[in-house]
Amino acid sequence: MKRKSERRPESRKRPCAAKREEAEPRADIYIGITDQLYFAILNQKIRCTPDRHCFCIDEELSYENFYADFGPLNLAMFYRFCCKLTKKLKSFAHTKKKVVFYTFGDKRKQANAAYLIGSYTVMNLQKTPEEAHSLLVSRNTTYLPFRDASFGTCMFNLSILDCLRAVHKALRYGWLDFSNFDVEEYEHYERAENGDLNWIIPGKFLAFSGPHPKSKIENGYPLHAPEAYVPYFRKYNITTVIRLNKKMYDARRFVDMGFDHHDLFFVDGSTPNDAIVTKFMNICENADGAIAVHCKAGLGRTGTLIACYMMKHFRLSAAETIAWIRICRPGSVIGPQQNFIEDKQASLWAEGDLHQQKLSKQENGSCKAAVTGILSGVDDISIHGPNKNIAPRKTEMYNDEEEERNGLTQGDKLRVLKSKRQSRASTGSLSDRRQLQSLSGHHSAFASRQKSVAWSLTSTSSGGSCYGNRGAASLVFIY
Repeated sequence: MKRKSERRPESRKRPCAAKREEAEPRADIYIGITDQLYFAILNQKIRCTPDRHCFCIDEELSYENFYADFGPLNLAMFYRFCCKLTKKLKSFAHTKKKVVFYTFGDKRKQANAAYLIGSYTVMNLQKTPEEAHSLLVSRNTTYLPFRDASFGTCMFNLSILDCLRAVHKALRYGWLDFSNFDVEEYEHYERAENGDLNWIIPGKFLAFSGPHPKSKIENGYPLHAPEAYVPYFRKYNITTVIRLNKKMYDARRFVDMGFDHHDLFFVDGSTPNDAIVTKFMNICENADGAIAVHCKAGLGRTGTLIACYMMKHFRLSAAETIAWIRICRPGSVIGPQQNFIEDKQASLWAEGDLHQQKLSKQENGSCKAAVTGILSGVDDISIHGPNKNIAPRKTEMYNDEEEERNGLTQGDKLRVLKSKRQSRASTGSLSDRRQLQSLSGHHSAFASRQKSVAWSLTSTSSGGSCYGNRGAASLVFIY
């Protein structure tokens, strides 16, 4: 968990807003998004009328928290919301009706509802994040900021606007494209028993929970051996594995399968030093294919280093980066790691500018020798693949008994919490789900849970990854 020495001074924190409920219920708020579409914050449920169709997703799309976190809702829930809203707006029965998307009661639900409708406005109505946000606050409406997956004092506010900007950047860089998004594959693989993995940048970064020496269930959490991931990694051109936690499996089990494997250990719940960040960048900038990154739970340390890469190479702000990673993989980046990312923003932007300049010079053939000299001068603390330097002769394995004596780490606790979550709630009636399948040209192929510990991380579809080309008619949310 967090160490006192790693916490930022109070003056540098972004203190969380108070979460107390108002003593008196405020008046109902209706916000016009378009001439047909409205967003409402109400005190109670409302019924549809002849000239108004009303719907609410407060109970259908529910965030599964680790501790005190409550959002933003993940990518699959955003997709399902877009499907539902698009269907209603295109319905012949609603042609002459106002469509009112409303939320009520819980302020946490209100924040998630605002994030959903705001993101929809950015993606489908071509509004800027600032324009969409100005609509949401046009009635002097305020929303709770999102927070990290911890119980401690909130050290970093993540606003609705941060999330909208993250969605906007993801659209710009092609990370978010619902025309080829496989929602059921996303939901399948994010489950602990199916690998607990999520793409952060499609085709570049996969975040996943750390493998174990053998497949088994420990503390209620399904653990997978390295071999269980190999078919999936090969299918999606993952060539490099980066481990950030202690050595719980022999790296040669990946190396012998043809993967490059690197160790960049730093303590669970802490932040990396500059040497680790530099080496992570060097590995990722020179990888031949996609990169799978893991720590214990694949949330804190994993999200932190991927965030550093995103800030350097795509110039996202710290808040935008954290927002996008959490939309893809809820619970990522915890405690002091948030402030670390914020502190690194300026320097990583500068490094990114310098990196682009070097690439431009390389293309002109003027700095090839200089770059080679820089790379050869970097001390290597990694385990290389078969085409690199030889791997260490002896792998120092992590001692499970020692950890049991010392108690569960932050990563252990997060994995246990994730495994105890209930099955995903249905996000609509059976007819709604069939409509989704019909529109997307994809039928669910959820794999049933296996009672055996010899899991196989098989795909739920015959197409590509959840971001790949599914080869069938797909949704386009433009109207």
